[in-house]
Amino acid sequence: MTEKPAATEEPAAALRRRIDTLRPHTARIWNYWLGGGDYYEVDRVAGDRIRELHPGIGEYALADRLFLGRAVHHLVADAGIRQFLDIGTGLPTADNTHEVAQRLAPDTRVVYVDNDPLVLAHARALLTSTPEGRTDHLDADLREPEAILERAAETLDLSRPVALMLLGVVIFLGDEEDPYGVVRRLMDALPSGSHLVLSHTITSPALPEVDEAVRFWNEHGTPRLTQRTPEDVARFFDGLELLEPGVVSCSHWRAEHSDVPVVAIHGGVGRKR
Repeated sequence: MTEKPAATEEPAAALRRRIDTLRPHTARIWNYWLGGGDYYEVDRVAGDRIRELHPGIGEYALADRLFLGRAVHHLVADAGIRQFLDIGTGLPTADNTHEVAQRLAPDTRVVYVDNDPLVLAHARALLTSTPEGRTDHLDADLREPEAILERAAETLDLSRPVALMLLGVVIFLGDEEDPYGVVRRLMDALPSGSHLVLSHTITSPALPEVDEAVRFWNEHGTPRLTQRTPEDVARFFDGLELLEPGVVSCSHWRAEHSDVPVVAIHGGVGRKR
């Protein structure tokens, strides 16, 4: 591990005191669905109820994780990216961004960003780096892109291409919070050759069970989710060169096999010209 905690870094004990164990939290439920152990009973109960409403939901977490792996592999191996800004990290599991990237290019630098105290406590302990590269972990909110960029610049060279990773996080921005503007402000600060990797749960008349699961979550869990249509998700890539096959079910984005199930999370990768 090459990085050192900043002098102002919040101690792990203080982070854990901020954890709300009385209401289910999306990062912990995601971890539960992925087979992890970093969740509470309230998260298991909510996760099981959501799975009752939409039995295929457990496949979403895995599909999104595999999409991350394929996208990062492409960006490092084919696009030559050596810097990643991963916002909305979630709880560490297998094949995190830095692990996929640094297996291919050990000198890769990754900045993880999240504002969930449990995520931050685990990230600092588990998301370490190769000696040649570096990882850093920021306690910050997607709603403050300029603050994220300022602090990320301590680790990343923002004059060189960066891959901005926004997997399953823009869904937490309501329409009144200008989600498209937030993503645009982040991408505007990055140079030509940078990439956007984004995934987002969709709403569709063909998937009423997904809408029902989201309604249940918004009544009982935190933070609140905002679904968007496939067309709305594609708008996040406006002005970028969208890589094939476009914005699709993330389980189908450059999948090795064509018979994988479709999931109601759409994802894509776009390049800044």
